[in-house]
Amino acid sequence: MIGRDLTLLGEKITIVSQNKLRVDGDVRGNVHGKQVTITEGGSVEGMVCAEKIEVNGAVRGAIRAVTVTLSGTSEVDGDIMHKSLAISEGARFDGRVRRGDEQELMPVLDPEAIAAGEYN
Repeated sequence: MIGRDLTLLGEKITIVSQNKLRVDGDVRGNVHGKQVTITEGGSVEGMVCAEKIEVNGAVRGAIRAVTVTLSGTSEVDGDIMHKSLAISEGARFDGRVRRGDEQELMPVLDPEAIAAGEYN
């Protein structure tokens, strides 16, 4: 969990989690995980990649996941690539949406592969 009182800043920061990751604070960098939840007080400025992403807070950047859910409190400014997308009433979204197949949407969770740029 990235707590409400935590802000991660820097160049080329990427957070990688093999399991569930909950973002309550502010991240200025990319987030990769198996399942990522951005809570109402949380925000990410960067790419978010996971099998399942739930956005209740803010994302400024691309979202890539098999399943994406935008709640009524979410604010997303960026493109979404998905297999399944749910957008609740009240959600704010500015970007493009594209469907992909499950294989290309699976997140890369190997830090070495991410550092080598082996994902799109």
